[in-house]
Formats: sequence, C-alpha cells, structure tokens
Amino acid sequence: MSRRRIGFWYRFAAVICKPPLVVLLKRDWRGMENIPAEGGFITVVNHNSHIDPLAYAHFQYNTGRVPRFLAKSGLFKKGFIGAAMRGTGQIPVYRESTDALSAFRAAIEAVERGECVAFYPEGTLTRDPDGWPMTGKTGAARVALQTKCPVIPIAQWGANELLPPYSKRPRLLPRKTHHVLAGPPVDLSRFYDREVTPELLKEATETIMAAITRLLEEIRGEKAPPVPYDPRRERIEQRRRTEAQTRGRGMPAAQRRPDAREAVQEEGQGA
Repeated sequence: MSRRRIGFWYRFAAVICKPPLVVLLKRDWRGMENIPAEGGFITVVNHNSHIDPLAYAHFQYNTGRVPRFLAKSGLFKKGFIGAAMRGTGQIPVYRESTDALSAFRAAIEAVERGECVAFYPEGTLTRDPDGWPMTGKTGAARVALQTKCPVIPIAQWGANELLPPYSKRPRLLPRKTHHVLAGPPVDLSRFYDREVTPELLKEATETIMAAITRLLEEIRGEKAPPVPYDPRRERIEQRRRTEAQTRGRGMPAAQRRPDAREAVQEEGQGA
C-alpha cells in the first residue's frame, strides 16, 4: 500500500472537529507541498498547547495524508474517545511496561505500509518559558534511521495563544491565527548505515529539533535561544539549588553567604 486511506473514523472526526477549529482559529498554513503525496514518512512537530494536536491534525488532514499519532495508552480505553483513537489508527504508547517498545514497532510497520506517523519529539508540552522547542527524545530518529523514510519538520504557533500551555481557560478574543510551516525533509543520510548508538541517536535528534526550531524562528520572526531548554538539566540544577539551600539552612548564620559574617559583626557592634 502506498498510502493510507482516510477512512470513516477520520472523516467522522473531521466533521466534528473542523467547524469549531475554523471558528476559533484563522489559518496561515504554508509548506503543504513538502508533504509527500505517496509512500511512508514521518512528521516531527513542536508541541506548545493541549489543543495543538487537533489544530495540527486539521492541517495534516487537509493535505490528504492523515497522520497516525503516538498517544498515551489510557486514551484508548475512554468510551467514544477510545473508539475514535482506535478507529483512526492512532498508536498507543505503553509507558513503563513490557509493551513499551510496541509503539516503536507499530510506527515502523505503519511507515513501511506507506502511512504517515506524526511525532511530538519533545514528548510533552514545551517547558521553555518562551515556547521554543525543548530538547527532543530519540523515538522519531530511531524510526527514521530504521526505515530511511522522509522526515518532514513542522513548526506551529498560535494554538498556544488560544489555550496557553498548562492552562484550562482559553483566550477566545481576539481571534487567534494558527501558523503552520512544513519544511523540506531533514537530511539524515550521514547517519545511515552506522551503528545505532545513544550518541548517534542524540545527534540525529538534535538535527531534527534544529530543523523544527528554524521553521519556528521563521514563523515568529525572532531567534530562538542558542541552547534548547533541557528539562533533565533543569531538574539536576534545581536539585543542586535545593541541596545548596538545605546545606545553607544548616550552617551558622555567619557562614550562609560571603557578607553574612560582616552583618553579624555589625549587629553586635550596634548592640
């Protein structure tokens, strides 16, 4: 099979979801010509709002190449939503279980059948304070190197202005614009036919994330930080700060900071 047919469930989901999306969001969609007309491929997309999967799926649906998302396995068990997830062929991700690799295998099989698999390589909503893409996880790179399929980078912006990250209250007015820019395939050929090591996957993932970030810079008309936000590094630094504060509270007052000793002495003199 060269491409996946849209099918009943995807058309049904479009009938339900497209009208409110059209009302809530204006559209500035570019780069549809970079979406392959035939054959399997993956898309890699930045994630900055709980509703941007719907907004992005609207863009992808209109290209005629519907995506299969990797989604939390729990969503597949929730009544109508679960039925829709299964009916549209989404891929369940079983975290911290013996089935954790099944999503990776399913993604490879889908690409090899000529389908599109959509990855949010950050793995969660960005935690960058200004909404830039974070460091990515290696799943998309693993599938790309295994299948040697086209990897289409896609940046989006605007759904986060309608519903900011980690917010439950939308900002309906003024009407927001959903910007999408799909770029040409990321060149990963230098990573082909090499031993797949953690270092190789990390470098390939950084190449993918850099392509997404460049597209988002074009949309936003500004430069991203030179070093992407890394939640793991932030957790380590936060732990160090906490430990330093804990040690500081256990020290005599005169040793907590360089000027504390002088402050204590001055207080004694004043008494």
